Amino acid sequence: MPEPRFLDIEYCQTEDALFPVAMAWSVENGQMKTVVIAPDDAWIPDDGDLGDFDLLYLEEQGVPLIEIVHELHQDLPDQTVYVDGMDPDEVLVDMIFDAVGSDVPFEIVGIESLVTSLSREALDDRRRKLLTDEGLEPQLPENGVYALLLIAREEGFFN
Repeated sequence: MPEPRFLDIEYCQTEDALFPVAMAWSVENGQMKTVVIAPDDAWIPDDGDLGDFDLLYLEEQGVPLIEIVHELHQDLPDQTVYVDGMDPDEVLVDMIFDAVGSDVPFEIVGIESLVTSLSREALDDRRRKLLTDEGLEPQLPENGVYALLLIAREEGFFN
């Protein structure tokens, strides 16, 4: 079985907006990539209220959507990509690809489909404990992917 791939997305959610702001995903050998996402203009509410997120930072530091889509097509073609299932990851991924008129080249599946030895609740508890034990901020997508990689390693999916 090929080594599993993982993805996590941080997102902005207000009354008027829901869109991705950062993303991390794993590639071969458990390596990871992470990006800040430059938002599509259509995602920004008219009043510009993004809650805790700084629009100027996202626009200046974010990677253009077309570049992210290109990178994901290179890194994850025809892959099953596992997510923690805590966020609307599939909706957020679809937003990224829809914004540039491209199809998603991978399938998103919850981690419970990979790690069948633990219940959904036990997986969530294990992920939270790993984040706490490692002193990692749970809202950072690279930390979410790291926790999923650790769980997969513990379950024997990596040599």
